[in-house]
Amino acid sequence: QVQLVESGGGLVQAGGSLRLSCAASDHTFSSYGMGWFRQGPGKEREFVAAINWSARNTYYSDSVKGRFTISRDIAKNMVYLQMNSLKPEDTAVYYCAAHIGGNYAFAQSYDYWGQGTQVTVSS
Repeated sequence: QVQLVESGGGLVQAGGSLRLSCAASDHTFSSYGMGWFRQGPGKEREFVAAINWSARNTYYSDSVKGRFTISRDIAKNMVYLQMNSLKPEDTAVYYCAAHIGGNYAFAQSYDYWGQGTQVTVSS
């Protein structure tokens, strides 16, 4: 079973940057596609970004494309989300998740989830 622990959230002003990290506990991590989702106040959980097992392919929601970058370090069992040009509407709890199959954009495809890290962007 893969355990995921996010870190790096916090309070930042609009236009600022944050880097989220996700540490995976299992060496089989390299077999999983990884994704970031977020859930804002009163909103449903939404897809943010994903990266396939080899890190050759990345995917982004339209709302973050060009501002966020997902990456992974397979040797360190880590996944990152670099967030630039942050906006107040990016305020949410951000979750790291792992999946083997299914559509990377659907939360139902993911098998393991972290506990989330809060990102707050002030205007």
